[in-house]
Amino acid sequence: MNTNSVNFFENNPVESNNSGSELVIAGWRLSNPENMGKIIRLGHNVNAKTILFIKDDEVHRESKIKKTAGFSFNQTEWKFISEKEFISDYLPGNNLVVLETCDGAKNIFTEKLPSKTIILAGSESHGLPENIIEKSNYKVFIPMPGGCKSMNISNALSVAVFEWFRQQNY
Repeated sequence: MNTNSVNFFENNPVESNNSGSELVIAGWRLSNPENMGKIIRLGHNVNAKTILFIKDDEVHRESKIKKTAGFSFNQTEWKFISEKEFISDYLPGNNLVVLETCDGAKNIFTEKLPSKTIILAGSESHGLPENIIEKSNYKVFIPMPGGCKSMNISNALSVAVFEWFRQQNY
């Protein structure tokens, strides 16, 4: 049995019915370069318009990000931007969906997500600040019935991004 994913998708292409849909994936002040690499790869998987890492002055070794992102590192658009750039350059004209356990958050599996959107998740240790949550159009959470009520940011964004993809295409 051949389990090569490249060969599989060459023979079983995934059609995208999401004309007019546009996705930006964003991470707020992430500290783990491996998570950044996983998020870059995720964005490449779903053909996201861009992947943003919102941060101030922290410096990350791109070699660690590249190691996890693999092939996707140079194949999809991603960048570091400031909070000011995020608010002025990306929020206008986009729906901001925050992935956060906050007041007013709705179950991501029952909330209709907009076709042109930014999905933003907060840092691994601090989440999103209140001033950013207040700017959102949608607040969603991932239901977790088990004993652990937290999820790694790259895993949480994967759930959210593929739920967005499912809603746009199926």
